[in-house]
Formats: sequence, structure tokens, C-alpha cells
Amino acid sequence: MLSSASKRICLSIRSRTLLPRTVTTYPAIFQQALFQSTLTNNAKQLADIDHGKIQIQRSENLKSLIPAKDLVFGRTFTDHMLEIEWNADQGWSDPIIKPYGKISLEPSAMVFHYSFECFEGLKAYKDKDGNIRLFRPDMNMKRFKKSAARLTLPDFNGEELLECLKKLIRLDERWIPAERGYSLYIRPSLIGTQESLGVGVTTRALLFIICSPVGPYYKTGFDAVRLLATTDKVRAWPGGTGDAKIGGNYAPCVLTQIEAAKRGYHQNLWLFGTDDEITEVGTMNCFVLLKNEQNEIELVTPPLNGTILAGVTRDSILSLARSWNEFKVSERKITMPEVVKAQEEGRLLEMFGAGTACIVSPIKEIHYHGRDLSIPLDPKNPSSNTGPVTKRFADVIVGIQYGEIPHKWSVIIP
Repeated sequence: MLSSASKRICLSIRSRTLLPRTVTTYPAIFQQALFQSTLTNNAKQLADIDHGKIQIQRSENLKSLIPAKDLVFGRTFTDHMLEIEWNADQGWSDPIIKPYGKISLEPSAMVFHYSFECFEGLKAYKDKDGNIRLFRPDMNMKRFKKSAARLTLPDFNGEELLECLKKLIRLDERWIPAERGYSLYIRPSLIGTQESLGVGVTTRALLFIICSPVGPYYKTGFDAVRLLATTDKVRAWPGGTGDAKIGGNYAPCVLTQIEAAKRGYHQNLWLFGTDDEITEVGTMNCFVLLKNEQNEIELVTPPLNGTILAGVTRDSILSLARSWNEFKVSERKITMPEVVKAQEEGRLLEMFGAGTACIVSPIKEIHYHGRDLSIPLDPKNPSSNTGPVTKRFADVIVGIQYGEIPHKWSVIIP
């Protein structure tokens, strides 16, 4: 007869991830040591980011531009970068735009040992009149702050950082491709730089922004993808960091992507729990369009319950769909068995992934429990590589990004 303790030990990994977690209370002396770097500054007003104090060091050796057709996503970088240092005694230093180059850190910097690192991803576009546009950058700043808070990295004024970002983009304007479908990918990052092997709040940090001219995320273009459902590993779990944009969420995902590629699939589909709950498509949010059992056409995406990232494209799709008011829009739990049943009963209409890099990515097949499940695309056009609703979302969002469709989401950099 197993004891209750033995029974707990025998639980499978997937079962354990579903159980509520207890909150550990550490001794007061340990808490004081862990957070002592912040205790002395509670009553002190620290400096925040101030775009009016920005310093600009122009590069004297500008790089040669890469032809748009030769761009590989995230491999080419512009002439300049933005850096802002922070310490627990003074707060944020004056922002500096400087030539793109290496960052020097001690081997004991906390970012290397405990993953004190978060980041963002957004794009700058050039419209037909030569204006530079950003797409909903305020949402990226809010999410950046949320990710930083999750890791106890320093807070900052998102509006001021956005103004610094705009100055960097304007300085490197020549790197923004003019061709439709191309853009300048912008990567803000925040890392803990304190030299320490102790686990605690960092007393020093570095915020930096680099930029990269990019073309379409997938070389094949706007083509539907095949997915391998992943059931033996999980990307995130309740109470974890799945809703924060941190490096620790991404490196463990590469192995599953390699495994999917070896088996002939473009990407993997992350499932969670004993009922195979759909979470994300690789590094994208997931959407399912189906006719539900109440005979309603419904667009479903998993809820923001802490296990998925609150994507800017995700929010944009939901907002557009609700403004169209043509079908039911739901943020709710959806499982692979529900998708399989809908497909077998002819109620599954479309599926797609969504994210900043690719906007939307149509899905045409999912390998699940030993068989390939065919996902409908366009019933009126057998040669189409996307469903009509998926394509509509893509066309509208891209139209807004390039200023072809007037919208408040498109912000012109003066």
C-alpha cells in the first residue's frame, strides 16, 4: 500500500503541472538578504528615462545596405543602437544612441546565470509617401513593462522609451525597406547586469534596442503550414512565465521545432494538460474558426490565463473581428479533441497562427496521435494557400501597417 507521500511522487509530469502550487514562505532573514538592494531606495526618487536628455553618437562608418531580396530574418543590423543603463542608487542614466557594436559584461553578470532578460518585438514600415509608421507601439511598451516586472527588472516610463525608440528609427531610416511586405524589425531588450552568483534582485541593468531590416518571415511566403502536435513537452504552465516575453520561454522550444522539422513539419503545436488543450503555435498565438455545436460560426483563441503571450497581433485580430460583428468571437479554452470532432463533422473552417513576425500563418495540417488531420483552407478555391477569413485579417492588418487603410493603430514617426 503506497503512502500518500509515495503517491505524490508517482504523479506524472503532465499531472503535476495541473495541480495548484503551494506558496513557499522564506525566513525573514533570507528575504532581507534577497531584496536588500531595493530596501534602501524605497523613499528615494530615482531618475526615470528622459528622451530629452538623449545623446547621439553618429557612426562614422556606415554599412552597405543589403538588397531586400537577400534579407534573412534577423541577420542584418542597422548602423546604430540605443543603450540606457540603470542602477539601484540613481535609477536610469541618460539614453545614448551609439554605433551598433558589442556589449561588454562581466562573466558573473546575472543575465548569464539566471536569465534576467526580457524583450519586445515590433516593426517600422515605410508607406508609399515615404512616411515611417509603427503599429500599436504603446502595446509593446506595456507588455515590455509587464515582462520586466515579472522578473523584478527595473520599471521605466514606456512613453519616454518610445520617444527614444523613434529617434533611433529616424536616425537609421535608410534601413527601412520601401517594398511592401518588408519592414524594420525592432528589438528592445532589458537585462540584469549585476555581477553576482546569488539569486536576488539585480542592482544594475541595461536596456538596449537594436534594429534589423527584414522581409517575409517564411521564405515560402504566405503559404499554409503543417504542424506537429507536441504532447510530451510543455511550453508554459499556470503560474509560470508563459505570459511574459522572456528569453527563458524560447530556448527550450527550439528542440521541439527541430523535431518537427525532422519529421517534415514547419512548426509544432503546443498542447497542455490531460485533455490536450491548445496553447500556442510555435511562437505564435493560435486561432480556430469553426461552426460550434450550437450552429454558430465562432472564432476561438485560447484565453489570457497566464500560459500564453498577450500578442499585439492577437489583440488586433480580436478587435477587428468584434468590430465586423459577423461571427461569434471567443477567448476560451479549446482542445485538440474538440478540433478533431469539428473536423470529422465538417464544422472546422480554418486555423491560423498570429504574431508580429509573420502577421498570420495559415494552417493546413496537424499531426496528432499518429495521424495527419487536414485543416480546411478556401472551399471555393482549391489552389488557395489560405482560408478567406485568415486572408482578410492579413490584408486588413498589413493595410493598416503600411498606411493604406487609415487607422489609429498606425503611428507616424515625425
